[in-house]
Amino acid sequence: MTWHADVAELLAEAGMTDSDPAFASVFASGEEAVADGHVRSAVYQRVVSVIASSGSRDRDRAVVAAILRGPDETASKGAVVALVDEIALRTTGAAEFRQWSDGLLPEIDRLRVAGFRDFIRRRVRDWLLYLSVGDGHVPTRAELAEVTEWMQRFLAERATSPAVLAVLAGSAATRKTRNIAKHRAARHR
Repeated sequence: MTWHADVAELLAEAGMTDSDPAFASVFASGEEAVADGHVRSAVYQRVVSVIASSGSRDRDRAVVAAILRGPDETASKGAVVALVDEIALRTTGAAEFRQWSDGLLPEIDRLRVAGFRDFIRRRVRDWLLYLSVGDGHVPTRAELAEVTEWMQRFLAERATSPAVLAVLAGSAATRKTRNIAKHRAARHR
C-alpha cells in the first residue's frame, strides 16, 4: 500500500471525501500533496479529532498504524500524542484508558526514534496517574516523581482533592506548580 493510499484511507475513515475543499488537493494531487508536511499534519489532526470523537475504539490501532507508516516521524508522533490526549480526556477512568493504551503500545514500538517512543509512553503514564486521581487515588511523592512536570502542573490546575493538592504542594518538581497546588488547596479546604 502506498502512503497516498494510507492517507486516502485515513481521510475516508474520518468521513472526508474529495468533495471536502480542505482536503481535495490530497485526493487530486496524490503523493505530491501528501509530501507537504502541512497537508499531512492537517490530515492527521483532522483524522485524530474525528476518530477520538467516535464512540468506538475499534479502529484506533489501525489508524495509529497508518499514521506511523508516514514519512515524517515527528508529525506522526504529534498526531499519536494528540490522540492519546483526546482519548484520555474522554475515558471513564484509569482502567478503561489502560486497556485502550495497552492495545496501542505495540504500534508505538514501530517508531524508529527511541525518544518518540519514550515520549508517548511517558504521556500514557502521565494520563494513567491523572485518571487514577480522578478515580479517588492520592498519589505518593514517588508516583509524582515518575510523571512529567507537565502532568504535575496539569494536576495542580485541575485536581480538587485537598489531599492530592497537598502532595503536589509539598513535592511537585517546580516552584510554580507547588504554588499553584498550595493556593488551590487553600481554596478547597
